[in-house]
Amino acid sequence: MKTFSATPATIEKKWILIDAEDVVLGRLAAFAASRLRGKHKPSFTPHMDDGDNVIIINADKVKMTGFKRDDKLYYWHTGYPGGIKQRTARDILEGEFPERVVEKAIERMLPKGPLGRQQFKNLRVYAGAEHPHQGAQPEVIDFKALNTKNAR
Repeated sequence: MKTFSATPATIEKKWILIDAEDVVLGRLAAFAASRLRGKHKPSFTPHMDDGDNVIIINADKVKMTGFKRDDKLYYWHTGYPGGIKQRTARDILEGEFPERVVEKAIERMLPKGPLGRQQFKNLRVYAGAEHPHQGAQPEVIDFKALNTKNAR
C-alpha cells in the first residue's frame, strides 16, 4: 500500500463560518488552527496547504477564562532603544481592532515559516456579525455546541 501525499490538483478547500460570541478564546483558536492546517482531513499532508478557509465573526465578544482579560499582555517593540510596549487583552478587545486578539491566538498555533504564513492567509476575522463572504456559501459550524466547555 502506498502512502498518500496530496498534490495541488487533489486539494479541495471548503469555507467554514464560526460564531465566536461567548466562546473561550483558546479552544476556538485551537479548533480554527487545526482547520486551517487541514488536520481534520484524512488526506492531511504536512508540507501542503490543504486546510479550509475559516471565517470568524463576533470576535469582539470572545471570552477568556480566569483573569486573562486583565492579566494577559501583548508585547511589541517600536524598533527604538527602550521601545518595548505592552497592552492588556481588555485594552485590545475594547479598542479599535478587537479581532487582533483572535488573530494572534490562532497565528501562534500555526507553524512558523512560509507554509504557516500561507495557511494564516486563509483566515478572516471580523469584529461584528457581518462578513462579505456570502458568495462562498460557508458551512456554519456551531462551535459552542460541540462541547459544553467551549462556552462561558
